[in-house]
Order: sequence, then C-alpha cells, then structure tokens
Amino acid sequence: MADRQGSGAAAADRLDVVTIGRSSVDLYGQQIGSRLEDIQTFTKAVGGCPSNIAIGTARLGLRSAVITRVGDEQMGRFIREQMAREGVATDGIATDPERLTALVLLAVEDEGVSPMIFYRTDCADMALSEADIDADFIRRADAVVVTGTHFSRPDADAAQRKAIRIAREAGARVVFDIDYRPNLWGLAGHAAGFERYVKSEHVSERLKTVLGDCDLIVGTEEEIRIASGADDVAGALKTIRSLSAATIVLKRGAMGCIVYDGPIPDDLEGGIVGRGFPIEIYNVLGAGDAFMSGFLRGWLKGEPLSTCATWANACGAFAVSRLLCSPEYPTFAELAHFLDHGSAQKALRKDADLNHLHWATTRRAQPDRLMAFAIDHRSQLEDLADRLGAPRERLSALKALAVEAAAKVAAGRPGYGMLLDSTYGQKALFRAAKEPFWIGRPVEKPGSRPLDFDHLADLGSHLAEWPIGHTVKCLCFYHPDDPPDLKARQERELLRLHDAARTVGRELLVEIIAGKHGALGVETVATVMARLYDLGIRPDWWKLEPQTSPAAWAAIDRVILDRDPYCRGIVLLGLDAPEAELAAAFRAAAGSRMVKGFAVGRTIFFEAAEGWLSGRMTDDEAVADMAAKFARLVATWEAASASEAA
Repeated sequence: MADRQGSGAAAADRLDVVTIGRSSVDLYGQQIGSRLEDIQTFTKAVGGCPSNIAIGTARLGLRSAVITRVGDEQMGRFIREQMAREGVATDGIATDPERLTALVLLAVEDEGVSPMIFYRTDCADMALSEADIDADFIRRADAVVVTGTHFSRPDADAAQRKAIRIAREAGARVVFDIDYRPNLWGLAGHAAGFERYVKSEHVSERLKTVLGDCDLIVGTEEEIRIASGADDVAGALKTIRSLSAATIVLKRGAMGCIVYDGPIPDDLEGGIVGRGFPIEIYNVLGAGDAFMSGFLRGWLKGEPLSTCATWANACGAFAVSRLLCSPEYPTFAELAHFLDHGSAQKALRKDADLNHLHWATTRRAQPDRLMAFAIDHRSQLEDLADRLGAPRERLSALKALAVEAAAKVAAGRPGYGMLLDSTYGQKALFRAAKEPFWIGRPVEKPGSRPLDFDHLADLGSHLAEWPIGHTVKCLCFYHPDDPPDLKARQERELLRLHDAARTVGRELLVEIIAGKHGALGVETVATVMARLYDLGIRPDWWKLEPQTSPAAWAAIDRVILDRDPYCRGIVLLGLDAPEAELAAAFRAAAGSRMVKGFAVGRTIFFEAAEGWLSGRMTDDEAVADMAAKFARLVATWEAASASEAA
C-alpha cells in the first residue's frame, strides 16, 4: 500500500487540471551529438508525459496536479520536491515503499534522433491502482488528463478508468494524450525506447474503448493510427470521430497541428490549421508534452481553438529548441514575449532575452529579504592569523563557529544567509547546509584589480561542482573613470562569469565597489550598473556599498527597474564600518525599492576572530560575540525598514 503525502491545506482549492500516469527521473546526456554509449555526464530532470504536462501547465498559469507514484527514496523525493517548486499540487503523489522510481537515460545523437533506455521494471508509477484515485481530489478538477501508457497494465488501466468515471459524473472534461511508446507496451526491445510506432491490434482495441469518454484527444500521426487501428491518417481520424465527439488535435511536428472540432473533412487541411514556427530542431523529446501544456492553457481558459493551436505550437517550439523536457518549458511571460516579439534566433536557446526571461521566471524561490553574515574573507583573515602567530588551518574552524552564530540568530527562519568561501570555508559550508540559509560563495581572487578568478581558470566545470542552491558571488572594483583597457578586461571577465553561471544554472551576485578608486557621486554606481546591463550582464543580486544620498539610491533603482525588473534586489555591504555608521547607511537605503537587506562581515566577526585566534576567547565566547553583533545588525535593519514602511 502506498502512503499519500501532500498539501492538505489546499484540499478545498479548485484545480484546472489533474494529470495521471508516468513520473520518472530523466537523465539527459550532456554531450550533444553523441551516442548514448559514449555519454560521460548526465543532468537530472522530472520526466514522464503526465508529469511534464503538470509542470508545463503550471508554468503557464494553470492550477495543476498529478496523480502518480514514486519510490520511497531520493529520486522519488526529488520528483515530489520539484513538483512543489513548480507549483504543482502534490496531493496525488503517492509514495510506494516497495518499488523504485522509474528512470530514463537519454541522449541527443542527431537532429530528431534521441536514443533512450527506460528503467521501468516493476517501477512505482506503473503500480498505480484504483486505490490511488481519490474521488474528492478528482472532483476538485475542471479537467482530467489520462495517458496512453497507463492503459497498458490492468491496475493502472483501472485507475485511469475510475478517474474518467468520477470526472464525467462531476461534469469535468476528460483529455486523452495518446502518448504511445511501443517499448512500454512490451512491443520493442530495451534498446528501442525511441521507437515511435509498432502496429498492434491489442493496443488499438484497448485504446479505442477510451475514446468515447473523451472531450479532447491529442496525438501524432502515429498515435492517431494506433488509437484507431487504421493504417492511414485520414482513416484513423474518421474512425476516432465515429467513436467520439471529442475535439481531435493532430500533431504534425514542424508543420504545426490541425484541430478537428466536427466532422473530419476529406481534405485534412480543412480543419483548423495551426502553423508551426520555423525554429531549429535540437531535441524532439518532450515536445508533445509542451505542446499539450500550451493547448490546455488556452482550451481550459476558453480561448478560440486557433489560439490554443498557436500557443501549443509555440510551446512545442521552445521544447524542441532546448535540451531537456520539463525544465525547458516556457512560462506564460516567456510565451507572451515570444508571441509578441518573435525571435531573431532560429535556435531559441540562443536568444538572450528569452533565456533571461526563462531563467528569471523558473529559478528557485528565494526570500524577499536577505540578512547575511559574510565571512568569505580570505586574505584579511590570513593576515590576522599571521599577525597573531596562529596557524591558517584554524580559519576553517573559525568559519564553522560563524555558522553556529548565524544559526543562533536565524533560529530556522527564512531570510538569513551567509557568504562562505571554498578555501577555508568547506567545513562551514557543510555545517551551513543543515540550515535554511541562502548561501553565496566568492570566485574572485581577493583584492584583484583587474578582476581575476581565484584558481578558477575553468569556471564552468568548477561551478558545476557546487550545490544547486549556492549563489556565485563576485567582487569587482570598478569605477566609471577607470582607464578603458582596465574596464575592457574587467567587463570581459564579468561576461565570462555571467555565461558560466547561467550555463550551469547557478544564481549570480555581482558586488561593485566604486568608492575605493574614485569619487562616489549620485550617479557613479548607477552608471556602472547601466554599463554592465548594456553588455548583457543581468545578475540575480547586486551587492553595493552605502550611497551618498537617497538620490543615488533612486538612480540605482531606476537602472534596475528599467533594465531587469526580475532582479531579486540589492544587499548592502559593510566595508568594516562601525555599527553606528551601518545604522545610518541602513536608514539611508530604507527608501530604496530594490535594497532587500545586507551582507556584512568584519563588523560582525573581526573582534571575535582576533580574540579566538589569539586564545583569549573560547569557542562559546566567540560564537556568543558574533551572534550578538549579527543580532544587533538584524534589529537595526528591521527597525530602519519598519520606519520607512510607516
């Protein structure tokens, strides 16, 4: 018996759509144009037709859910957690204690050729049964999506038919994604996971019994044929129409689709033709699920069928132009931008504006405010240890104590974070992982000007080793009056870093300090930021020094809001200022729309570091001292924010 978990608080909420069936972990080969035999590294994503559709529709603004089973192990928990991050209701995801979560290995070998291996022997999702179909849950939905593969096993077949009966009794609509995988019906060998069509009377007779209960039927030419048992597309469509009054959508890949909402014409082009988009085909896997997501977004919201077809084709275009399945599906903001503006790139994955919209609207959630204890310092702490005659190796233990101090203040609450380095902070990073902290990590060589990276000649491969939630932090000393050759070199390095962070899917914080190398006026920092935005550098976060006036903060706000309204915001740095000076800086910044907190270091840790490294402070005393200072800064920031809000 599977154990059900989920968001019980949402039990009374209506759902636009519930999908039923496969939920797997896709392991995509990262070497493009390679045989699966030669793949060296893989990236992980949620897969399986109904799970992809649940994510795709959620990204487009529908309230979606999926009914499936996952194993009681790490891959099952990954699926559940990712669904929650995507906004998919998890009430219908059952945990199977006896079976493993399904896996799929995939590669992009050539245009339109993507070999795959299904690891689905007695897997969790195929053990779905009628007991997993909760009538009250189904009644919450305006539509239910059933999928072809889950009619291949008796128990899963019975589960979907139960859901259909409940949906129809409740007045909900039934959608059938034919989703034909011959391999999963036992009609092809393990190596033939990419095979699209094997004729089978058994499969056709099973699927034909579903058609009459459907309001929408969607499939490729091959899928339409298998669902009807006919050998040609025209005959297949007419057979389906004889069995069902459903709207039929014929997917035609690059040619778009045709929608039939009445009798099937002799000229198949006589339906509602949705033209395809002229884009480069990179990976066809998952495109049909993206297509279905776009169609459902329109169909369930009452849009004309021609609009549904356009949105479906556009979503499919995004999918075939990118590598993965569900992680690559567009959000509604991204889709709307594409439909309004198009793209100069046939390979949509190369469109910088679309890529930024995709990144900014799908990245993991972060708190609206951020109060961070920064102890990513390396050279300053090395100098202190050397001056006190303490071994540098002790800096690792000092940073772990700093994490304890920050954890005391945060007390498990969101909105707190730390800046920690890899040089002396690895032990601290392991300790910080046990807290709900935002984590930032530096990549710059300390004090470098021009900007240089700290032992990181190959940024991309290094950043790929970091946990997915860690933010890349880079300090750049940059002033608008810098010599042109210095500017050019620093800009080149920041561009390289921005590309590396986006390529490996890590957020980026850019710290700009201008005041150490020139006058700090009202427009100084805003000018630097505008220049970086114009180059295409769009950080998730900025870290900035205190400004000279409210006018300076207003200028900075304008630059961000004009160039990137999706920016998470700004955190203030401390520059070793006394607490009284930081309090004044907090008050000056409180009126800014984009300043969301602070990331301060030496003001918090320096006295404790000096006392602990010299042997004058115990571990507990050092923790208490740092915690007290951090807590005072938190209280000062909250007071400044509350004063401005009032």
